[in-house]
Amino acid sequence: MATKTVQAKLKHELGLLDGTMLVAGSMIGSGIFIVSADITRNVGSAGWLIAVWLITGFMTITAAVSYGELSAMYPKAGGQYVYLKEAYNKLIAFLYGWSFFAVIQTGTIAAVGVAFSKFTAYLIPAVSEDHILYPFNHYLAKGEVKPTFSITAAQCVSIGIILLLTYINTKGVKSGKLIQNTFTITKLLSLFGLIIFGFIALKGDVWHANWAHAWDLHNLKPDGSVVPLTIATALGAIAASMVGSIFSSDSWNNVTFIAGEMHNPKRNVGLSLFLGTLIVTIIYISANVVYTGVLSMHDIATADKDRVAVAASHVIFGNAGTYVIAIMIMISTFGCNNGLIMAGARVYHTMAKDGLFFKKTGTLNKFSVPEFGLWIQALVASVLCLSGRYGDLLDMISLVVVIFYILTIFGIYILRVKQPDVERPYKAFGYPVLPAIYIILGLAFCILLLIYKPEYSRGGLYIVLAGIPIYFIAKRYLKNDDQEELAG
Repeated sequence: MATKTVQAKLKHELGLLDGTMLVAGSMIGSGIFIVSADITRNVGSAGWLIAVWLITGFMTITAAVSYGELSAMYPKAGGQYVYLKEAYNKLIAFLYGWSFFAVIQTGTIAAVGVAFSKFTAYLIPAVSEDHILYPFNHYLAKGEVKPTFSITAAQCVSIGIILLLTYINTKGVKSGKLIQNTFTITKLLSLFGLIIFGFIALKGDVWHANWAHAWDLHNLKPDGSVVPLTIATALGAIAASMVGSIFSSDSWNNVTFIAGEMHNPKRNVGLSLFLGTLIVTIIYISANVVYTGVLSMHDIATADKDRVAVAASHVIFGNAGTYVIAIMIMISTFGCNNGLIMAGARVYHTMAKDGLFFKKTGTLNKFSVPEFGLWIQALVASVLCLSGRYGDLLDMISLVVVIFYILTIFGIYILRVKQPDVERPYKAFGYPVLPAIYIILGLAFCILLLIYKPEYSRGGLYIVLAGIPIYFIAKRYLKNDDQEELAG
C-alpha cells in the first residue's frame, strides 16, 4: 500500500517581538561602526554628518510605514517580490528577485561578512585582510609581476561565517529565531551602553570645536586639509555620503519576506517595520552625536580602517573598552547576517512557486525551510566576498536597493487605483505626501550616485538589466517543462 506524502509547509512560529528583532537585527550590522568615517571625509562637518543620518532615517521610516500597507494587503512569504508583482507584472517582480539574488541580499550578506572579519582581525591580527593566503598574479611581458587578485584570511573568515549561519538556518526557523533574538538584544544593549557612557564621557572642547562650524560643507582629507565644494559637487558629496548610511539602514524589509511564518501577519509585519526602524534610527543618530562629542572630525575621518566605534570606545572606556566594543560589533554583524540569511531564501522560494527560479528552491526540507535556496544564496554571497572591497559592495548595492524601493512605494499609488476594493487593514502613513517625498529623495540619490560614483553603481544597474533576457529564457524553459509534464 502506497504511503501518502505530506508536503511541508511554512510554519507560523514568529511573533511581534521576533519580527521587530528581525527588522532591527538585519539593519544593525557593521555600518554604524564604520561608515561615519567615509561620510565625514565627504561632508567634513558635524552638522552635515548628522544631517546625512537624519535624511536617511526619515527615508527609512517613511518607506517602512508605507510598506505597512502592502504587508497588510499581501501577508505572505516573498514580501517585496509579491508587492511588485501585484502592482506591475511578473517581469518587474522577477528583476527584483534576480537583483536580490545576484547583488542586493547576497551582496549585503557578503559586505556584513567582510565587516565581521574586519573586527575579528582587531582581536586576532592573523585573520586580517592584510594577511594574504594565496596571491594570484598576472605576469607582464617583461617578466614583471602584477598582483591582480588574492585570497586573504579575512575573506576566508567571512565565508566561514556565512556557511555556518546557513547551516544553522537549514535546521528550522526556531534555530534562526533564537540566534536572531539573542544577538539583536545583546547588540541593542551594547549600543545603548556605548551611547550612555559616550554622553557621560563627552569632551567639551571636542564638542565645541566640532560644532563651531557645523554647517561648513567640504571634503576632509586624511592630512587634515579641506577642499571647498561648489553647489554641484556638494550634492554629489551628500549622495556619496548616503551610500554608507543607506546601506547601514537597509534590510529593514526582511521581515516582509518571512511574513508567511508570522502570527497575525496583517498586524505584526507592519508594526514590526515601524518599531524596528524607529529604534534603529534613534540609535544611529545618537551614536553619531556621541562620535562628535569624543572625537575630532579629523579623528572620525581617519579612524584606522574606518573603525570609528573602536576609536570612540577607546576614548570612552580606555584600552579595555576597544576590545569590548570589537566583540560587541562581532556579535552585531553575526546577528545581522543571521537575519539576512534566514529571510532571503524565502524570496527565492516564492519565485520558484511562480516558476521563475530553480524548481528545487520551491520545496521545503523536513524542518519546513527552503534549504536549497539557503545554500545557493550562501554560494553567491561567498563569491562576492572574494570579488571586491567593502566600499565597492556598498556602491553596487545602494543604487539597486533604492531603485526597487522607489518602484515598490510608487506601487502603492498604482494599487489604490488598480485594486481599490482589496482589504487594507493598515494604510500608508502620510499618504500621498510622505511616499511622494521618499520617491523624490530616492530619485535624486540615484541620479547623483550614477553621476558621481559611476563605476560600481552602474555595475549594479547592469546586473538588473541582465535579468531581462534571463526572465524570458526562464519563461520559455518553464513552458517547455510544463508541456513535457503534460505529455508524460
